Amino acid sequence: MSDTSNLTYRDLAIEYFLEVFKLVDQVMKDNKAPFYLIGVNATDIQLLKEKIKPSRGTKDIDFAVMVPSFSIYNKIKEDLTTHGFNPTKDIYTLYHQKFNVAIDLLPFGEIEENDTINFTERSVDLVVLGFKETLEEAKRISIDDNFSVQVPPLHGMIILKLIAWSDRPEHRATDLEDIYRIVKHYYDAEIDEVFEEHYDLLDASPIDEKMVAARIMGRKIAIVLTKSDKLKDRILKVLKENTSDPVKSAIAKHWASKFDLDVEYATDILIEIKKGIEETK
Repeated sequence: MSDTSNLTYRDLAIEYFLEVFKLVDQVMKDNKAPFYLIGVNATDIQLLKEKIKPSRGTKDIDFAVMVPSFSIYNKIKEDLTTHGFNPTKDIYTLYHQKFNVAIDLLPFGEIEENDTINFTERSVDLVVLGFKETLEEAKRISIDDNFSVQVPPLHGMIILKLIAWSDRPEHRATDLEDIYRIVKHYYDAEIDEVFEEHYDLLDASPIDEKMVAARIMGRKIAIVLTKSDKLKDRILKVLKENTSDPVKSAIAKHWASKFDLDVEYATDILIEIKKGIEETK
């Protein structure tokens, strides 16, 4: 059995994570730009505090950065180049050769139009629906004695990953795997909250921890969705399409294949998320 008693950000499989974060943090402060860690690392760093090791390694670090204009966004990228981050073929990705790590800088805020960032110089559109609403609930997690990182809460990560997957399902299967991982570990990771705030879900015997976690995720997601009808409609549309018929549920079928689940059981997890949203006023 592996020792998980001293898991830290170093277990994210990114050797220079702290060094990268310090450089990005300094540039963002210089430009007065709030930023947040998103993507798989944002999920992993929250689960690490509960001694749950990352499920997959990555050399990418994703940041959401709130900017008022493309001029500020471009200045941030230019400033980062002075610290060794070089442009790539992807307009929002920079690569640091010494650290062997890529960072995605995903802008949102006043810069967006209809929940989309339009990089006209390369005809690239980036959907940022849900960024503002989800990141309003960001929390700080310490990664070192002198540094902390702002991350979306786990239910916020589910929102962002459902949006990302539904926008490009053919390229975003790992988002579905991350969602399942959150549901799988949430009960143990937030056991105090489960018993203190959601004891009404503990009547069944035996308790199915994943179903309880899914319902709680739905309840917490519902609070975020009150901030945007467009976001609420999008999330409920994705869930409806993937719960009406297990045979046609792309999410349930992927979970069943990847995690050796019964497809009906996988669909039930999604149904519980949907119930949690719909029962919360």
